[in-house]
Amino acid sequence: MSKLKWGILLMLIGSLIGLAGCSGKAAGDNEPEKKAAEEKVKEEEKVKEEQAKEEEKKEVVKPVVVNVIDPNTKAVLKTFSPAEMGFGDDDEKYKADLAQWAKEIARGTDTKQGYDQRMTLDKIGPDGKIIKGQPEVILEESELVDKIFAASVSGGDVELPLYVSESGYDPADVPYLGEVVVASYTTHFNSGVAGRTKNIELSAEAINNIILGDGDHFSFNTTVGPSDEAHGYQPAEEAINGKLVMGIGGGICQTSSTLFNAVDKVGVSYVEKHHHSVTVGYVPKGRDATVSYGGKDFRFENTTGIPLLVKANFGNGVLTIEIRTAKKYEGMLKKAV
Repeated sequence: MSKLKWGILLMLIGSLIGLAGCSGKAAGDNEPEKKAAEEKVKEEEKVKEEQAKEEEKKEVVKPVVVNVIDPNTKAVLKTFSPAEMGFGDDDEKYKADLAQWAKEIARGTDTKQGYDQRMTLDKIGPDGKIIKGQPEVILEESELVDKIFAASVSGGDVELPLYVSESGYDPADVPYLGEVVVASYTTHFNSGVAGRTKNIELSAEAINNIILGDGDHFSFNTTVGPSDEAHGYQPAEEAINGKLVMGIGGGICQTSSTLFNAVDKVGVSYVEKHHHSVTVGYVPKGRDATVSYGGKDFRFENTTGIPLLVKANFGNGVLTIEIRTAKKYEGMLKKAV
């Protein structure tokens, strides 16, 4: 081959090698840009995922609330938002507000009855059978406040702490509760005064044959009920603000005072007792117990350790109230100190 041909051939081979070299360099130069673009896309996707997660968290987190539930009906009575009421910022005020609400729901208001319910004691009927009353129901206010406060951290449901107390006696003892008189007291009245006589009779009949179980709470107003015309009570003198005035039901305080002097001879504990604003003639000074339905009451707890029966004997200007029990319990009676 001539030198000229070899020269041309070498030139062609060189050109091809140069082109290949230029092509490889160009491809290499684009690689970092491509990787940077891919990294940028990945970073943007990661940011979007994190943002989506944050939004999801915001949707899941709900305000803390506490629902107060009636244990009998399972109904929601009240829903509290602790944070809005100062929980964590002003706990004392928060607790005070809870305590006020607990008091209202327990004891009731002028327009709504509360959960607290005084015991209506069982009674022996004319046929000797037991006439059932109602148990005592107490809503423990401080316990309710503590439960709501504890639940205010993470929220949830709180049931009302209701405590129900049935009468503390054995029904099998009822036929024997009248066997022994352990205390009695007698007062006198003018049977010629018709209205007052009728009122004493009605109130005495209301407490006659009442069963006082061990630990039972007696309320004169709850037991006797309203002393109004609808229940047969008549106009008679009664003490109001230091004066004797005519009023429906005058005279029932003689029944409550006679009962007080009878149970005072045994070991009862007084829950509520009030004196008249004037001196009354049927009991010694300071030995009276005035009552007024919806107002002042005469209440006590049977702390004698045994079941008792109240007997009220009425007639011919004499009212005698006896406290009786079964013969087997006589020696167990805790006397008044």
